[in-house]
Order: sequence, then C-alpha cells, then structure tokens
Amino acid sequence: MGNTVNTLTCPAPAKLNLFLHVVGRRADGYHLLQTLFRFIDFGDTLHFTLREDGVVRRVSALDGVAEEQDLCVRAARLLQQECGCPLGVDIALEKRIPMGGGLGGGSSDAATTLLALNRLWQRGLSRQRLMQIGLSLGADVPVFVFGENAFAEGIGEQLQAYSLPDAWYVVLFPPVHVATAQVFAHPELTRDTISLRIRDLSLRALQNDLQSVVCSLYPEVARHLFWLGQFAEARMTGSGACVFAEFASAGQAQAVLEHLPPDMRGIVARGLPHHPLRDF
Repeated sequence: MGNTVNTLTCPAPAKLNLFLHVVGRRADGYHLLQTLFRFIDFGDTLHFTLREDGVVRRVSALDGVAEEQDLCVRAARLLQQECGCPLGVDIALEKRIPMGGGLGGGSSDAATTLLALNRLWQRGLSRQRLMQIGLSLGADVPVFVFGENAFAEGIGEQLQAYSLPDAWYVVLFPPVHVATAQVFAHPELTRDTISLRIRDLSLRALQNDLQSVVCSLYPEVARHLFWLGQFAEARMTGSGACVFAEFASAGQAQAVLEHLPPDMRGIVARGLPHHPLRDF
C-alpha cells in the first residue's frame, strides 16, 4: 500500500463463495441467500489521486463499462454526496478480476474506493456506515468493507465473521459472461434450500444452488467444472462463470494447474485470513 498525502494505492481482492444456497424470496423479488465468502490473494489494484476541484474522474479505460456505470466512480460520487465533500479524485484501475465471473470484482473495487476515499478525503466515517453506503451499490459490496471472511444471510448483507483454515484454490475462468438476472429468474432454480445455522456449516453437504441452471445455459461452465472435478470437488462461485476447487497445499494446486488444457485459463490463489484492508 503506497501512499503520500495526496495519493493512495490499494488492493481489491477477489472473493469465492465456498457455497451459495437460495433459501427463499422476499416480497420485492430479491432472493434470500446463505453463503460463505472467502477472500483470495488475487485481485485488482486501484490508484487514487486527490483533486481539490471536486471532480471524480476515471483515468483508465475499462472495456464495455462507461464511466457513469463504473462502480468505483459511483462509489466515489455517493460518498461525496453523503458527506457533502468538496474534494475530488482521479481513479486508475488495474483490472485483473474477470468481469461477470462471480469473483466480486466490481463490488470489491467499489468497497476499496469507499475505504480509500474515507481516508484520502479525511471523512472519518465508521466501517458500519461505509457498509450501508456500499449496500446501495450492490449486495456484495458490504462484505468487502466488513473485511472478514464471513457467513452471509439475507440478500448477502447480514454478515458474521467466520474463521477459515489455510487453503489454496485452483480458479478457472470460463470465457463467458453470465447474466445474473437471467439465472435468478430461471424457472428451474432451487429457491427452497433449508436454512443453515452457522454452527452447522461443517456438518452439511454444501453446494451452489445456481450451478445447475448456469451449466444448462452455459456449456463452457459445465466443461470447466467437469475438467476440474477430476482432481477435487469443483464448484462455481457466485452466479458464475468462474469455478474453483480447494487444495491443502500450493504444490497440489500448482500440479493441477500444470495439466490445464491450452484452451482454458486459470490461476492458483491462496485463501486469505481476512481482507488486506481490514485494519486500514
């Protein structure tokens, strides 16, 4: 984390959903979920440069995302509004997390923006308040502000810190962009998985309830799951498309990745004990 008074460089890690259950639906159509978020040591990097003129500007292009739609820009403007802040910022994003992959890239970028600008603009907002602001940008933003691996309920915003052992993951990037809304609207989606209590997590067979629907709509996701499933239990993260399997050592994970067919892309990532900005 490099910083002088006027600039900050901060990480925005990806997340995995170690499981994802759909346990019901609210009257407003939002699905009620239970999931376990795990941060990994793979992610984006953001650079923030203070401006005195109140302008919020993205200084790096992002394919297919207009500046007005960019979650970093929206997070910065929302924080400005909430605080009546006269300062601005130039935001440069080094993008590594694939978009539409279920790794939480946009949400993580937004959370890092809120945390960084709270400091750069010297606003002094509590983490709780930043989580509330983040929720209006997306259901996955609060966990990245929260800073701990977490068991999540509701639409993903009710969080309890959850301690996870060291683990390494092979994460594969199928070359498709999953339309989350289409998956949640699908008639075949399971919406009545029995709710778990946090203490039961280690006792139950866990899965991703969205996985079978995504595999039926996107054969590439099914193909990547099948390949990875030869080596360990493979699962989709979020609403896809990315899939992962857990290994006890970096060496085991690396050995699997070395067999990766030339038409597939993937990485080895270490599970983090907490978000790198937890104590920021």
